[in-house]
Amino acid sequence: LDSLHLETKMTEVDKESINKLLPHYAEGRIVKGFGRGSSELGFPTANFPEDVIAKLPDELVGGIYWGFANIDDGPVYGMVMSIGWNPFYENKKRAMETHILNTFDKDLYGQHLRTMIVGFLRPELNFNSLDELIKAIGKDIEDAKIEMGKNNTSVFKDDEFFRRRIGA
Repeated sequence: LDSLHLETKMTEVDKESINKLLPHYAEGRIVKGFGRGSSELGFPTANFPEDVIAKLPDELVGGIYWGFANIDDGPVYGMVMSIGWNPFYENKKRAMETHILNTFDKDLYGQHLRTMIVGFLRPELNFNSLDELIKAIGKDIEDAKIEMGKNNTSVFKDDEFFRRRIGA
């Protein structure tokens, strides 16, 4: 990524408004997304249904975020989430695509996903090629891991949000 271009985009984002809304909690059943995460990009995602997306504050649209997630009362893992329209693909619908930093050996459709968005990584950008997009996602994951290692993240991972039983 062109660091000057990215820095220019960062100044257009109202980071203060975003940070006031974090952490942000979301949960719902995992639904089928656009079908590109695993197959085309190599980064599988768990996607929220439209009713969960509709509850997002406007300030959290159009960016890449980091935080934590769990599936069906399971362990809490780090995650990177893309919120927005994904300009490279010219999506017509807003999406919340969660890449959980763990490998799962089965399909997650229909399972209950909980996410806690803790920090903002960068604004949503367009890319000239699929290769550029894949490299940017890889960098987002590395940047998220760095952020998760900076502070005592156990306070987030141990949050009551992840401990309460589904439906409780």
